[in-house]
Amino acid sequence: MEVILKEDVLKLGHRGDVVKVADGYGRNYLLPEKLAIEATAANKAVIEQMKASAVRKSAKEKVDAEALATQLSAVELVFERKVGEHDHLFGSVTSADIAHELEAKGYTVDRRKIALDDPLKSLGEYHVPVKLHREVTAHVKVTVKGDQVEETAAPAAVAAE
Repeated sequence: MEVILKEDVLKLGHRGDVVKVADGYGRNYLLPEKLAIEATAANKAVIEQMKASAVRKSAKEKVDAEALATQLSAVELVFERKVGEHDHLFGSVTSADIAHELEAKGYTVDRRKIALDDPLKSLGEYHVPVKLHREVTAHVKVTVKGDQVEETAAPAAVAAE
């Protein structure tokens, strides 16, 4: 089945490309999600208009992404998590945690755009890439600290006795 992509699809192609996909993939995912349209003769005639529109839209998105990237480069996120032996976290810091914290600071970033290969499971300072556009990547400084509640609570309990 040949389809014309209406949006960029990871590992498949960019907006306006005519690609050949499996029938089920096109019929069950791309078409219902409005990521593509069927490549008929009438639709192929519209491709040039779509490509011109896609170029304009991509240029505008790139400018917006570059502006957001400059703002995100100054952002520092701090997470406090419970720590076990050898500074290993009981939980982890995931891309969803980072996206939620960015949203709390006023930046709307989809968690799927945060390029975190594995969740952060140890203390330290990390520079997490955020892919805002296919040509624009910002880096957010993420610091993971251990919470000190257990250490301060223990002496207070001893002093109370």
